[in-house]
Amino acid sequence: MKEYIKLLKDEPVLKRLSTIQLISYFGAWFSNIAIYTILINMSVSASVIAFVASLNFLSGVFQAPLSGSIIDKFSPKKLMLSLIVVEIFATILLVFVNSIEDLWLLYTLIFFKMAAASFYFTTEMSLLPKILDGEKLQKANEIHSMIWSFSYTLGMAISGFFVYWLGIKPAFILDAFMFVVAFTLLYKLDIKVQVIKSGENLLEMMLGTFTYLKESKIAIHLMLIHAFVGLTAFDALVALMVDKYYASIIATSLALGLLHSVRAVGLVIGPVFISKWINNKRLVYIFIAQGLAVYLWAFMMHDFYLSLVASLFVGFFTTTLWSYTYTLLQKNIEEKYYGRIVAYNDMLFLSSAAFTSFMIGVFASHKFSLEYITMIIGSGFFIGAIYFSYLLKTEKLKDIS
Repeated sequence: MKEYIKLLKDEPVLKRLSTIQLISYFGAWFSNIAIYTILINMSVSASVIAFVASLNFLSGVFQAPLSGSIIDKFSPKKLMLSLIVVEIFATILLVFVNSIEDLWLLYTLIFFKMAAASFYFTTEMSLLPKILDGEKLQKANEIHSMIWSFSYTLGMAISGFFVYWLGIKPAFILDAFMFVVAFTLLYKLDIKVQVIKSGENLLEMMLGTFTYLKESKIAIHLMLIHAFVGLTAFDALVALMVDKYYASIIATSLALGLLHSVRAVGLVIGPVFISKWINNKRLVYIFIAQGLAVYLWAFMMHDFYLSLVASLFVGFFTTTLWSYTYTLLQKNIEEKYYGRIVAYNDMLFLSSAAFTSFMIGVFASHKFSLEYITMIIGSGFFIGAIYFSYLLKTEKLKDIS
């Protein structure tokens, strides 16, 4: 943990960006719990819950081909400020969702809110390798993921009680206020990054990306490897678990908050134990461990308290899996293509997460048990382990450090 603190002290830009992440992510989880509470209170079908969960990712998929070229062409600070403004308005307008007739408004606002969030994330992740390198970049990615996890932990836990005691609409208002604070902090930040000028227009830049990917098979492999982490998109699964097993013993918002927050505790503490041990060869074991943890969750799901315990193990390996595969990609691509490749990487990751969310709804609608659905997801990580083992034998990957 001391290494992370030292890096933040030594890198003031990273420190401010991390603070902005902490505030905006913390606020975001208030609206997330409120949205799923609305849906469960409306008694919507499993397919609707799964569709809403998939919307969190689909918006980022659709914009990725264009967003990467924009990121490589324009100032990152101006882009990020504009995207936060979109998040502010998309969040505050959620207060007008009152009944099942307003589902179209909910879908629209989630789409634009998450599109802006995804665009912001891609912009920032393409910025980090321009200001950091080597182990510093890996640590920065881990810090980013730990902040996300910490915000997820605290945001989900507090939001569950907040929604239970004060209601859904105040959660949306607080969320929007968090984004206003994030905007103010970013506005005052001086980011000195040179934008590589190119005579290419956006279409030519998009086409140039495909040419680069055709020549760089390693980049494609690493993008696919990272996409396996999208299998951890458990929002729809957790909502269905609460509705089926736990709603009769605990308030919906509290159950959602506790399940997500306990898993996020694992997300936070995992890198503290694993980050110094992990390397390219050992990443295979992390894939296997993640799959086994999901299997454990499937076996304990029927009992709320056992499910909480299993959730901790499910989260324990995810942060390292996400941050290490992301850093591998950043390390193995050319700086000129950072924005575009990161955007396509996020597109594949979000596609994987959206597909996972969608299929959870499809399987649940066809009477598959939630335990069986969870085991299918866990099996995907064993496939990831096999794929990465193959990649280690057939391609020469640069080490992180």
